[in-house]
Amino acid sequence: MLTSELIKPRLRMQGSTLQVEMVNEQNPSLQQTAQDLIGLFYRHMGQSQATWEEAVRTYEGASIDYILIRGLTKVLTDAATFTPLPTPLPPATLREQVFAYGPIFSKPDLFHATTRQEVLQEVATALGLSPGEPDEMLFADQGASYRLTDTGPAWTPAGLLARYNLELARGALYWASHITIEVAGNYKDLWKYIKLFKLMFWAEPKRGGGYRIDLDGPISPFVSSTLRYGRQLAAFLPALFLCDQWRMHAYVHPPQGRGEMLYR
Repeated sequence: MLTSELIKPRLRMQGSTLQVEMVNEQNPSLQQTAQDLIGLFYRHMGQSQATWEEAVRTYEGASIDYILIRGLTKVLTDAATFTPLPTPLPPATLREQVFAYGPIFSKPDLFHATTRQEVLQEVATALGLSPGEPDEMLFADQGASYRLTDTGPAWTPAGLLARYNLELARGALYWASHITIEVAGNYKDLWKYIKLFKLMFWAEPKRGGGYRIDLDGPISPFVSSTLRYGRQLAAFLPALFLCDQWRMHAYVHPPQGRGEMLYR
């Protein structure tokens, strides 16, 4: 899910209507950026999430397209699997042993004669670890240390840009109070996903077939947990693509503070 900081710069307001500025999935320049990030991501297979994020910051540099770069990076990262390294003992136990020495530094000074490396060596000996293990294990249970073990879908530049557009479209619904969906056919699975994600809704049949479905949005007064409900709604929205014909509009309250706006 894209964060609000990655969505707000793409919002466009015209009167009482809100639109999201999508990217052109066939734009050669944007495809090159997407290809660069996909290649960079694949080259970080087996490396830590912190290393991957640092590589992206280096690639981004002073680029004026930093919103796009960060958005594509978020899509890649969210679809991937990062796994903690297996360790012979809990990292918290190792930290307890290391921190018992008090403040330590890479170089000794007048008040701290023992260096960080010396402390790690002593702890390794005491716990029966190899010399390099403590440094690698110390924060192995933290997300930044998790290793990239699955890069997710077989990404293409156009596919990554299309997924980015989808995330932008549903991200605007974080600020929705009410959503209306009209479906014409093949909507059996839609009911299943509405119930699976525990969305609040009411529905009525339409003349000529199909249904009109009204959903409470994340900021509806009837929703008690906006964040959790917003995530459930975002997870549900791709189910719309299972329907033969559908259309949707929502009433949203964007953070720019213009009151209720119509989003289609």
